[in-house]
Amino acid sequence: MTDPIRKGLTLEGRLRRLEEIVGQLEAEDLELDKALALFEEGVTHVREAETALSAAELRVEELLGGADELRTAPLRDGEG
Repeated sequence: MTDPIRKGLTLEGRLRRLEEIVGQLEAEDLELDKALALFEEGVTHVREAETALSAAELRVEELLGGADELRTAPLRDGEG
């Protein structure tokens, strides 16, 4: 059986699922066991999202490897 938490969700999918989990956790009639299971799933999604964001940040840094050499310059009249 495929683990529904790690089934290849995108970052956006994880964020949507986290919103669903928060909504369910805010319900007053939620049993403790279900609340704990949802909380655990939410923590997993947060950790996976952090991993995805870190990987994206690293990729951007790699792509901008020569960023030390990039300089900004003020716009001249008529530009922008």
